[in-house]
Amino acid sequence: IEFPFKNLIFYLLLLSLMIPEIITLLPHLLIIRGEIIPLPFGPSWMNTLQGLTVPFMGNIFVIFLLRQYFKKIPNELWDAARLDGASHFYFLTRIVVPMSMPIIVTVALFTFIIAWNSFAWPLLILTKEDWYPVTVSIYSFVREVGPNFHLLMAACLIAIAPILILYFFTQRLFIESISNFGIKE
Repeated sequence: IEFPFKNLIFYLLLLSLMIPEIITLLPHLLIIRGEIIPLPFGPSWMNTLQGLTVPFMGNIFVIFLLRQYFKKIPNELWDAARLDGASHFYFLTRIVVPMSMPIIVTVALFTFIIAWNSFAWPLLILTKEDWYPVTVSIYSFVREVGPNFHLLMAACLIAIAPILILYFFTQRLFIESISNFGIKE
């Protein structure tokens, strides 16, 4: 899609990657508490799954990866689909998305790992300990148990197991999407 200042907007988004994540915590917190923008599904997203996950969905790195992948899709593919009578929606859902499954899985994996490893954000918005992600739970565990390293290593092994299992199941798509970035046409 062509529109004025497309590249300028993209480069400004890329510049925002230089801003440390800790600086964005306060604006995100004000939004999640409903103080800046009225939120759907209630006045506040504190102690909710939405509050825990929504801030990670608009990651600039994800936008960068998807843009670079979608730029490689040739315009001739759209022209051929249009000659066959395909609408924009049909082209997107039946042609582009199946072609892009490797990068979509990679983006989902990156987003999951970023959310899984988050520490400061859950500490800010959660008060229920049963909602804590694994990083905050390990921190609480160390505070309760003390420096028992054998217990800490066991907890860390349990914490990393789901990520390793997820990676092993998605390894083929992950490697395929990364290797496609190096191919010139």
